[in-house]
Amino acid sequence: MVNEIQHDISLRRYNTFAVEASCHQFIDITEESQLAGLHEEGYFQRSFLVLGSGSNVLFTKNYEGLIIHMASKGIQHFIEGNYIFVTAKAGEVWNDFVWYCINHGFAGVENMALIPGTVGASPVQNIGAYGTELMDVFYSCQAFDTQTGTFTTFSKDDCQFTYRDSIFKTKHKGRFIITSVTYKLALHKKVNTSYGAINEELNNRGIDSPSIKDVAEVVSHIRVEKLPDPSTVGNAGSFFKNTIIPLAHFNTLKEQHPTIVSFPVDNERVKLAAGWLIEACGWKGKIDGQVAVWKNQALVITNLGEASGLEIYTISSKIMNDVYKKFGIELEREVNIL
Repeated sequence: MVNEIQHDISLRRYNTFAVEASCHQFIDITEESQLAGLHEEGYFQRSFLVLGSGSNVLFTKNYEGLIIHMASKGIQHFIEGNYIFVTAKAGEVWNDFVWYCINHGFAGVENMALIPGTVGASPVQNIGAYGTELMDVFYSCQAFDTQTGTFTTFSKDDCQFTYRDSIFKTKHKGRFIITSVTYKLALHKKVNTSYGAINEELNNRGIDSPSIKDVAEVVSHIRVEKLPDPSTVGNAGSFFKNTIIPLAHFNTLKEQHPTIVSFPVDNERVKLAAGWLIEACGWKGKIDGQVAVWKNQALVITNLGEASGLEIYTISSKIMNDVYKKFGIELEREVNIL
């Protein structure tokens, strides 16, 4: 195991912000048995970090521990009754998994096309977009327990999913390493076009009865129009979570700001579009040194080329302060800060 570990590795190509940082130790995990080896040799008793594609992390300094890069590949499926169960290894690129399902005619994940990241990270964040969340299709995941050195399976209920959250970010943060995920998709499922922008683009294309491929292509088009490509512009997608507030608070804000963008959650809560709040504070398209807020979507902070992680973090703090001063809303970062 020791001879598989590399030392003093640059992490620039392992984070989509493309900020320069290094780690003391680094290992590619292509086989689950490697995790057991790390446990036997005591590596999990020291500082370690699990990394997929680095699409939801901001390095503000060098990492002094071991980076465990999940690079395992493989997708398989079987049909049982009216459902398709699709299992993918943690290192599979999420969008590749989505298109595997689309190419096989399996509906349910097409609204989440082009979300950056890997399969292994999808339950941690409870990823979602355009009217669909991972929890809608999640069945189970296999994970390695870094404390006991054993594998365990988590059901949907075990994961305690909430908006952009799961037990892997709260109670079990840092303990389990997800090695594969199984999704439960309906064999005969109608496409979800409830999100307004999807319907608008389908109409523009003259599509009345969209297929899952149509929906995925439209969603991909919308994302490309709104969000920068990490391969050319360093970013981690949405930097902040949309904020959920009590209805009474929302009603007060609505009186003061009639155009505020919101979505109902239930009878007592409302979700606010964080991008609208940031834009209303004048940050959309703003450039500060090597850091910029994306011109088409204020939720996205970008690295213009040579920004440090600390500089990006500082800008995010300024945005949070301005939103709080104007609206009394405390934004929460969606990106993990290291």
